[in-house]
Amino acid sequence: MKDIKRKRLEAKGWKIGSAAEFLQLSPEESAYIELKIALSKNLQRCRREKNITQEQLARMLKSSQSRVAKMEAGDPSVSLDLLIRSLLMLGTSRNSLARVLSEPRSALVG
Repeated sequence: MKDIKRKRLEAKGWKIGSAAEFLQLSPEESAYIELKIALSKNLQRCRREKNITQEQLARMLKSSQSRVAKMEAGDPSVSLDLLIRSLLMLGTSRNSLARVLSEPRSALVG
């Protein structure tokens, strides 16, 4: 957000902050959500690079297309286990997974 707009909103009584501040998330909760988002985005990118549809990936996972869509959207009902298994099934190396998991928090979202 531009400084001018931020100052104008704050002058009118608005509080500007992050989603984590608004939801009162602990640093651990925030980091967990950011990791899930990073893995979800990585899954979608990897699937598209391999020219695999959500339906094809679902068959590989013995799941449904709607579940794959939820995985790629970072739905809270999707486990980290399922995200990681899916990435490994698509050929993502352990080193690549480690890079995703070790990125600075600010780089994970956005």
